[in-house]
Amino acid sequence: MKLYFKYMAMLLKSQMQYKASFLMTALGQFLVSFTAFFGVYFMFDRFHSVDGFTFSQILICFSITLMAYSITECFARGFDLFPRLIQSGNLDRILVRPRGEIFQVLTANMEFSRVGRLIQAIWMLVIAVSASEIQWTVDKILTVVMMLIGGVAVFAALFVLYAGISFFTIEGLEFMNIFTNGSLEFGKYPVSIYGEGILKFYTYVIPIALFQYYPFLYLIGRSEDVRLIFLPLLGFLFLILCYLFFRFGLRRYKSTGS
Repeated sequence: MKLYFKYMAMLLKSQMQYKASFLMTALGQFLVSFTAFFGVYFMFDRFHSVDGFTFSQILICFSITLMAYSITECFARGFDLFPRLIQSGNLDRILVRPRGEIFQVLTANMEFSRVGRLIQAIWMLVIAVSASEIQWTVDKILTVVMMLIGGVAVFAALFVLYAGISFFTIEGLEFMNIFTNGSLEFGKYPVSIYGEGILKFYTYVIPIALFQYYPFLYLIGRSEDVRLIFLPLLGFLFLILCYLFFRFGLRRYKSTGS
């Protein structure tokens, strides 16, 4: 972990060499998410509720999903750029080094400019919490923490899955954005509003609902099942499966000869 934090400090220092560029990129990330917030705000200004969910409830759901995605994109961005490592032949260098492949990929790139989107998510959560009628007991706070941890695990798993697929396609597949960026878009609202089919897909295939929807029901008082608090931890099972697929692809990797 000491070496990991050393790499983190190095990457942060290198990105801060161009402070104006860093701040502009972070501001851009903030404004992009801000437009999404306005989209939700104006819709509720017109309709007041969606499938029985209030504006503050939707904002809690959206902010936690956005926060989890922003953290993952910041620290697991190396997997998103994994096809470039294969195409350039730099993966061969990684494989002959003493450190593990996962560690090297994680420390290859960290997008600290994503802090703009993270700040936006925190700001939305603060607004939602102050406007909600939720009694913030220890179990409710724990639910939010579990949702955030589970969300990071699921989004990280999707990045690892994307990297694993790259072993068989050499280059990245744009359809994977349906599951990464697309899941973020779906995460603006509780998954149940999109219909039973989408809810089942995001429960049993891409388990976004395990951290975004089911524990959210307990958080807002629509369910009394305390087991829902810990349901997001199943996201780590999905992460393990994606990691095993990544290892499967790595064992069958052949140098591109670049």
